[in-house]
Amino acid sequence: MRRNYNGFLFMLMIPAFLLLAVLIFFPVVKGMVIAFQNYNLNNPLSMVHFNGLDNFKAILFDTNFNFWQIIINTLIWIYVSLFFQFTLGLILALLLREPFRGRGIYSGLVFYPWALSGFAIGLIWSWMFNGQFGIVNDLLQRAHLIHLNVGFLSDPKLAMISVIIVNIWYGVPFFAIMLLAGLQSIPKELFEAAEIDGAGSVKRLFFIILPYIKTTIVSTVLLRTIWIMNFPEIIYAMTSGGPNNATNILSTQMINKLVKFYDYGQGSAVGVIIMVILFAFAFIYLKVSGAKEEGAA
Repeated sequence: MRRNYNGFLFMLMIPAFLLLAVLIFFPVVKGMVIAFQNYNLNNPLSMVHFNGLDNFKAILFDTNFNFWQIIINTLIWIYVSLFFQFTLGLILALLLREPFRGRGIYSGLVFYPWALSGFAIGLIWSWMFNGQFGIVNDLLQRAHLIHLNVGFLSDPKLAMISVIIVNIWYGVPFFAIMLLAGLQSIPKELFEAAEIDGAGSVKRLFFIILPYIKTTIVSTVLLRTIWIMNFPEIIYAMTSGGPNNATNILSTQMINKLVKFYDYGQGSAVGVIIMVILFAFAFIYLKVSGAKEEGAA
């Protein structure tokens, strides 16, 4: 009877396995195969064939797109965005932890950006940062902070700062939602005991709140790092990786290879590089986090 029941459960899981295989596993494997092929639609007369590591060599030594500059841009894009998203999200979660009048409406307005399309947000903010008629320039001039229009998206020194500001604005609600859920699970008795012992806000933050929601912090930081690295929509809608590759990251470079140059081989190779980097980061991050947790125990 038990075997029949287990077999029945396995039969019920087959459609889910097939769906995962078709939508996830097959595209991943196919992309990895194409990464080692000469697959360029700009050269239709060239037959698709395996070319070993040629795609990876072409990416590394591309004179038009400095690979190491793209790596640096990617790291800046991820970690500056992540730091401010986490910090502002934690502050927002702490403010929303205590009930107050209109908290539901305020929470809905704060969390609303997370429900929007990243590409749509990029288009909206690209208009706001426009150097000729953007609202940001208008507000800064009205506040007498600038006298001439600033090309936020045309200046290589300001373009990355601009797209990071938009990404921070977009990602803060995610941390606020997740950390608020963790904060609401902390027993009130801990805060009452800390208050009796005379612990201030700073001590409660570092000795009660952060240690108690450490698991939530570890998982959200890991997820958000992966998502930010694989989140080219804002950059692509605002700058397409320009000007002069100032905002070009690995994921936008992958899109450029596919959409602009029709080079599916090199585009897939960039995708493989992203997968390897994320796997290495996740492995090291979880190892370090687990080691710290064991040491604390």
